[in-house]
Amino acid sequence: MAPVVESFRALDAQSNSSATRKTLLFISALLVILFVVASVALVQIASQQNKQAIKQGLFYVEKATQARQKSILATVGDYAFWGEAYRHLHVQVDTDWAYKRQNLGPSLFPDFAYEGVFVVDAGGHTTYAVVEGQQSSVGAQQWLMQDIQPLIEQARKQAEDEEPVVGFLLVGGQPALVALAALTPGSDPQIEAVEGPPSVLLFVDLLGPQKLQMLGQDFGIDELHVGERLATAQVRSSLVLPTLNGDPFLLRWHPAQPGDQLLYFILPLLGLAGVIVALITWLMLRRAITAAREMDASYSSLYASQSALAASEARFRDVAEAASDWIWETDAQLRLTYLSARFQVVTGHAESAWLGRPLDELVSCPGGLQAWLSKRSLHSSSKDSLQGQYLASDGRLRICMFALRHVEGVSGITGYRGIVSDITQEVEARARIEHLSLHDTLTGLPNRNRLQTFLEDKLSALPMTGEPLVMLSVDLDRFKSVNDSFGHETGDLVLGEVSQRLRVILRDGDLVARMGGDEFILIVSGISTQAEVKRLCERLIAGIEQPFEVDNQSIFIGASIGVAMAPADTCLAEELLRYADIALYEAKGAGRSTWCFYARDMKERVTERQQLENDLRQALSNNELRLCLQPRYSVNSQCMVAAEALVRWQHPQRGLLGPDSFIAIAETTGLIVPLSSWVLHTACMEAMTWHEALIVSVNLSPVEFQHGRLLARVKSALNDSGLPPSRLELELTESVMLGDAEGALVLMQDLKELGVRLSMDDFGTGYSSLSYLRKFPFDGLKIDRSFMADLHDSPDSQAIIKAIVGLGRALSLTVTAEGVETEQQLEVLRQCDCDEVQGYFLARPMDPDALRLLLQQ
Repeated sequence: MAPVVESFRALDAQSNSSATRKTLLFISALLVILFVVASVALVQIASQQNKQAIKQGLFYVEKATQARQKSILATVGDYAFWGEAYRHLHVQVDTDWAYKRQNLGPSLFPDFAYEGVFVVDAGGHTTYAVVEGQQSSVGAQQWLMQDIQPLIEQARKQAEDEEPVVGFLLVGGQPALVALAALTPGSDPQIEAVEGPPSVLLFVDLLGPQKLQMLGQDFGIDELHVGERLATAQVRSSLVLPTLNGDPFLLRWHPAQPGDQLLYFILPLLGLAGVIVALITWLMLRRAITAAREMDASYSSLYASQSALAASEARFRDVAEAASDWIWETDAQLRLTYLSARFQVVTGHAESAWLGRPLDELVSCPGGLQAWLSKRSLHSSSKDSLQGQYLASDGRLRICMFALRHVEGVSGITGYRGIVSDITQEVEARARIEHLSLHDTLTGLPNRNRLQTFLEDKLSALPMTGEPLVMLSVDLDRFKSVNDSFGHETGDLVLGEVSQRLRVILRDGDLVARMGGDEFILIVSGISTQAEVKRLCERLIAGIEQPFEVDNQSIFIGASIGVAMAPADTCLAEELLRYADIALYEAKGAGRSTWCFYARDMKERVTERQQLENDLRQALSNNELRLCLQPRYSVNSQCMVAAEALVRWQHPQRGLLGPDSFIAIAETTGLIVPLSSWVLHTACMEAMTWHEALIVSVNLSPVEFQHGRLLARVKSALNDSGLPPSRLELELTESVMLGDAEGALVLMQDLKELGVRLSMDDFGTGYSSLSYLRKFPFDGLKIDRSFMADLHDSPDSQAIIKAIVGLGRALSLTVTAEGVETEQQLEVLRQCDCDEVQGYFLARPMDPDALRLLLQQ
């Protein structure tokens, strides 16, 4: 009984000690409350003054980092999804094309301040590197000093959606903004995708102290820098930014603190009062804590041994019973002598039903457990494992892995013990992974890998002309608008329904595969004539054009089909895929919702266009562009008032090419921005050489309003040339306003603030120009040349011209007629009070020297 009595005395002493401490703490708390109330009142006053300044600073720091991320995201996407980059940096690494020709690398450091540009291949090796504008042999991971393989894999997974990976990393203690995107052939049908994972393009923007400070100054933030410790993130003038590898970093800045003066004056007085309160509290608690420790020591020693023993027993019990595996023991004849409680939970069998029975009746393995054990060393004590299976109580066959070891006694092996692990889910998961590697996860259709195997098997049988193998490349029309209007979730539902419709139309022996995005490949056999293929294409297009009902909404899309046949076109799988894609390109160019059979001249046309595109990329650097100028005259004074800047291309083999030969290519490949910048700068510089203050007019592409930093480029051209903004006129068509009218209006208003003139080109050919003229800040309009053909003898055409001139007068716009080719047309325009005219009758486009000579005459 003595230990029990001592235990109760210890508990009583501990209770008294606890009550004493609570009383002293309560008295101390009352004193602290007085200090806290006074401090809180003061801090609240100062906090209200500082709160708005800190909140505004946080907003602009977030905007600064977001702007930097958007910039590098757009830049890496433009290069990674460019077919030529895929050809020269993945299919075959050509550093001469990338670095010496300045297609990708040296200009990114001075233009965008990207310190690192790397290309990493499928094996994780850096095949091309540019560090601070200089070509280097250093690897991406070596330069970044960390493992970036997970980011590279993520970029490859997102390549199908053309979505780069962007985020922050810490490089040498400094934050760095990195963007990764897998190199893809883009929409170029001439570039064949090679097997294996694509190479990954990596841009690195090191945010050093100077760059961070400049970034902050652009948004009105003082002393933007990296915080020394993450713990200081509790300060409100800081922003914690996550990194791609999970190590966040801290941005700090110096915020305005208008309430600090008040705190500096009064807080010292409150601090003195706090010291006094803390001293009193410390003296009171010191005595109480000393007494409590003496009581706690005696109490702890009393129960130390009992707690250690209980913890040891509980630990073994928890491990045995909480594990997902079950433990077993047998005698030397493999009869079960022990089963853990998890046995019944996992298998559903009762322990009592199996104790004393042979283990190999429960778990079976190839050849039998006893035969396997007989092959092992009789005196081996090492662990062994074997895969087997057993029947659970619910009748399901479970796959398991059981580990065992011998139990040895004086006379030899006395039994066995081990653990059984249920691996059914792992085996099923491996089977699912194998299925997913050959099938599309969204639609369940075979993917590119399965298609390649299926196609090679079919072609290995050498199809005959009478029994060809038909490949249909199907691309959905207007599908992008479904994602934009209804969201990607609705788009996925539509893709799933499309796959079902395609399966229904084809036979069981045929194959439907999804290549990615909205592109499908169909492999069809048993069709002997083109007429049968045409009927199949008609059924496919008709099936897809049926409305898709999603969430009580009807969605309409179409399809274009390219057809290639073996052996008529080729018997090689890669070429058959490429030829079907070329035919699909022709079908889309023919107006969509149709089909097209591959013909050999298609390849030649695509090759020629591809060559022209490649030559155009070199035209700027090779100084092959030429500026032409066509004068514009006043009808009343017959004097030259302006000159329109036109571009020609002096091709080294094809000679002088007009804009109809290459402008469309420039717009579809993104080359229109540098080409237009060249025209804009050259025209402004040329206008400064004229001895008369004439207007120079430059045409803009609708693509430039969506991309290309138009406002900045116009400012740069004016600043570099010194041309007054009032002498620059920008011509644009109404298609600029069709895509994003609100965004176009904002940009046009910004251009007007610079002082430049805006003119609507090709007026009269659109369907809503009147509303645009009333809403948008135009200075003039140009009547399309199509109205000039029969102007002199057509009362209807003359009435239209008079109406347009009257509209221009009402809106205070300068009206210009282009395409004037006869004196009769000029006379009619003079009678209609047209302001200005332009055309071959007055002057043809000429080189700058000829225009200067004309001005002198």
